[in-house]
Amino acid sequence: MADKTPKESDAPFAKRIDPTKEGLSHQQLHYIKQAEMQQWKKRTQKLTTRNALTGLFIGAAVLDGYTFYSFSQERIMEELDEEAKRTRMQGPKTGAN
Repeated sequence: MADKTPKESDAPFAKRIDPTKEGLSHQQLHYIKQAEMQQWKKRTQKLTTRNALTGLFIGAAVLDGYTFYSFSQERIMEELDEEAKRTRMQGPKTGAN
């Protein structure tokens, strides 16, 4: 079975370090902060796009649900109007009708 732990590298750019434990200069710490900020901006942009798409999807679903609801209310009102017309037509004929 192959060993899945990464091998230690002699290359200085491939080593993982803990900035709090290593004695880093002010320039090195500044560079690390800049790299972290760029990564954060990249992730934030992806999340913003994903959140916008999710919001549009939810908005479309709410609008669709409201449309179904309003049409069902309109149908109920039409049925009530038709029932009122039938009642008026079946009632006695007077001068007020």
